[in-house]
Amino acid sequence: MPDAQLDLSIRPLTGPEELELFLELPYVLDHELADDLAAGRRRPEWMWVALRGERVVARIAWWSRDGEAPLLLDFFDLDDILPPAEREEAGLRLVETATAAVVPAGSPRPEYGRFVPADWRDDPPVREAVEARVRVMERTGARMLVERLRLEWRAGTPVPAASGRLRFRPVDGREDLLALMTPVMEGTLDAHGQQDLASGLSPREAAEKHYDEEFAGSTTPREWWRVAELPDGEPVGFVIPARNSYNPIIAYIGVLPAHRGHGYIDDILAEGTRVLAGQEDVARIRASTDLGNVPMAKAFARLGYINFERSFDMVWDD
Repeated sequence: MPDAQLDLSIRPLTGPEELELFLELPYVLDHELADDLAAGRRRPEWMWVALRGERVVARIAWWSRDGEAPLLLDFFDLDDILPPAEREEAGLRLVETATAAVVPAGSPRPEYGRFVPADWRDDPPVREAVEARVRVMERTGARMLVERLRLEWRAGTPVPAASGRLRFRPVDGREDLLALMTPVMEGTLDAHGQQDLASGLSPREAAEKHYDEEFAGSTTPREWWRVAELPDGEPVGFVIPARNSYNPIIAYIGVLPAHRGHGYIDDILAEGTRVLAGQEDVARIRASTDLGNVPMAKAFARLGYINFERSFDMVWDD
């Protein structure tokens, strides 16, 4: 697909054997690509490059859990040596050309997510590179949904013993968890939850959507999932320790509105961390929280989680 104005050729990879071509531009997730292709989480036809001659000047790729449909646009890179106008024009043409081929007509565009350094605003070249990618996406109609803290607990970091204020039991099926997720959705500080509610979903419907998209297909042992209760059996909150394709994670954590403000989040997070840290060969546990969710960020910090990176998510409303 040549583009005469910028002398570009825009095309997908022909197969896994072209991975080295895609890797000509760097990103922190490059090390996952080979395994993702082998496992079917990515397809070569979802991985596109913009070439000037033999030089890759932009690249884009989508990810999925099972290879059935693209769920997340998680690679978008530009050659930052190019003049800004050329760099962004190449990126724009790549995004629009590849999206038209990868995303079925009439389907919503998958969310765009990117990992960035924790201090990205403080380093002028890094900031310009990040903002260039944001500007390209904005030109396609995307808007910034949220910036998030990426957090990591590392093996050897102390985890306090249970305080005794709460007792924990496994989640007893889908309805048990949904009954707790629904009130947590009310007044949530999570931008994705707020977006679901703003779209017209009720708190129950938003909780069902989250469960069905994030947890229903999880292979994590259900006995890891915990409900926190007062000694009399009244539920206080819950935590979902899990393992995705890459790391042990705190997938979801919540305190019911009636019990907020009593520090229970520390007990619940500690329990989820203990569950994962007690598994074999766990070097780290990953988690994330919205930049604006200050109480949750402080809870992670108190337990020794380090803010090693940030991320942002952009969405299209059409």
